[in-house]
Amino acid sequence: MPRIRQRNRDRGKNRLRATPAVQIAAPRHPWADGLSDVSIAGDPLAFPHLARTDLPPHPTTIAGYARLVREIAADRARWEPLVAYDALTRWYERLETGPGYEVWLLSWLPGQGSGFHDHGASSGVMTVVQGELTERSLTHDGEGNRALRPGGQRVFSSGYLHEVVNASLEPAVSIHLYSPGLTEMNQYDAAVPERQPEPR
Repeated sequence: MPRIRQRNRDRGKNRLRATPAVQIAAPRHPWADGLSDVSIAGDPLAFPHLARTDLPPHPTTIAGYARLVREIAADRARWEPLVAYDALTRWYERLETGPGYEVWLLSWLPGQGSGFHDHGASSGVMTVVQGELTERSLTHDGEGNRALRPGGQRVFSSGYLHEVVNASLEPAVSIHLYSPGLTEMNQYDAAVPERQPEPR
């Protein structure tokens, strides 16, 4: 009986089966030396140093914005050292930004004013913290004038049309909050701008 020779490709099969399994070591993690983010900063799921609970929540309502403006106005040590005056125009500096709002500090020398303007899509809250300003507003009920003094607040909606001027003989300072942050301020040249009639 003739002997059947194994083909070369079949010879290795038996050897592979007979070869014991080779143990492959698990890859060594690059932070095995103890220099991982977790070992340096601590467990990211337990971060009391990052998740403070004693901070007030960001305001999201007009009442919350009005409260924030009152708190900033009462904290004179925060804004008073920043106040500066410009002989040519109103001076301003941003005090604070948050999600959906920004707060500005403005100064007004006698005779300086904003001109008639609106704030685009932004609503806002303003208060005078020093001196006195005069606001001239234009609403559907007609034109109105009012004195703005420390302690009072003006709340206005988007599209509100007004002019603010320092008609007194002393410098004035005011704080303004806009929500959303002010990206548009439309100026009107006319002494009393014409408003388009609203669709009925």
